[in-house]
Amino acid sequence: MSKSIVQTEHAPKAVGPYSQAIKLEGKSLIFVSGQIALDPKTGDKNHGGIVQETKQVLENLKAILEEAGSSLDKVVKTTVFMQSMDDFGVMNEVYSQYFKTEPPARATIEVSRLPKGMKVEIDAIAYV
Repeated sequence: MSKSIVQTEHAPKAVGPYSQAIKLEGKSLIFVSGQIALDPKTGDKNHGGIVQETKQVLENLKAILEEAGSSLDKVVKTTVFMQSMDDFGVMNEVYSQYFKTEPPARATIEVSRLPKGMKVEIDAIAYV
C-alpha cells in the first residue's frame, strides 16, 4: 500500500501542515482535509453568509475529489464543523443540493471557532 498527496489548483492550497487530500493506492480511499470557503483562484475568504460559504466549501471538496479520480457521488462520510448550529437548516439545504441521492454518512459538530473566521468547514472520505 502506498500513500500519495492529491493537489489541485482548482481548490485552495493547504495553508498549514496538511494536504488537500490523501489517496491510498491499493485501498481506493481518499481522505479529504477539511475545506473552508476560500476562493481557489485568489485564496481570499468567500464570506457571503452560510449559503455562500457552504457552496464554496462543497465546490472545493468536489474539485479535490475530481483531481483524485473520484466525485461527490463516491463520498461515504463527511464531517461538518459549524460555528453555530443556528445555521444548520440553511447549511443542510445547500448540502442536500450536492448530495441528492444516497447521501454519505455525516456528523455535524458545533465548534467555537473555525479558521479565518469561517462559519463552516467540511471534510470527506470517498472511494475511487
